[in-house]
Amino acid sequence: MFGYYILIGAIALVSWLVSNKLKQKFTQYSKVQLRNGMSGKEIAEKMLADNGIFDVEVISTPGQLTDHYNPKNKTVNLSESVYNQRNAAAAAVAAHECGHAVQHAQAYSALGMRSALVPIVSVTSGMSQWLVIGGLIFGAAAGVGMGYWVAVAGLVFMGFATLFSFITLPVEYDASNRALAWLKNKNMVSQEEYKGSEDALKWAARTYLVAAIGALASLLYWALQVFGGRD
Repeated sequence: MFGYYILIGAIALVSWLVSNKLKQKFTQYSKVQLRNGMSGKEIAEKMLADNGIFDVEVISTPGQLTDHYNPKNKTVNLSESVYNQRNAAAAAVAAHECGHAVQHAQAYSALGMRSALVPIVSVTSGMSQWLVIGGLIFGAAAGVGMGYWVAVAGLVFMGFATLFSFITLPVEYDASNRALAWLKNKNMVSQEEYKGSEDALKWAARTYLVAAIGALASLLYWALQVFGGRD
């Protein structure tokens, strides 16, 4: 267990560093005002219209960095700091979330796979580690048998969460690529504004990369505990 705590601590530290860097970048590029004077809401609405999407609503959501696209009710949810602001960071985030709406409209396969995993992961992720630990404890007390299979079931559940994390990577990177291509091709931003938008989205993507690596590392650690303990 001590090794696990070291692993989790290291991942948490890297995650914190990347998240903190993202916030710094967002603050930095929030000071780069758009020459076109458009707000995040207006940027989002134009990108949707340019892609022939007219059934998606752009709405404001509370919090900071809480921006997301909801495929169930077809809404682009922009945080207050993005919805009303007129800067490079807001443009990048708004366009990125619209990138997900474009993916949805074009039936992007990775987005479909991720959406299909959401109900599974929402049920299994909270209990996976407890099943593994409980199975190992039970197995140690009663010998290899039911405890082993409980732990294996926990690993399977953990595997779904890891798969979800890795499927999220192409979804997020593709949405950013769509956003940046649109911002550039439609001349929505200047060269300086584009560099800021690109840098902000790069750091946002790294948060998902760290999460995926962390999920895989945790899965491999517990797999070694379960299968490595067998004769």
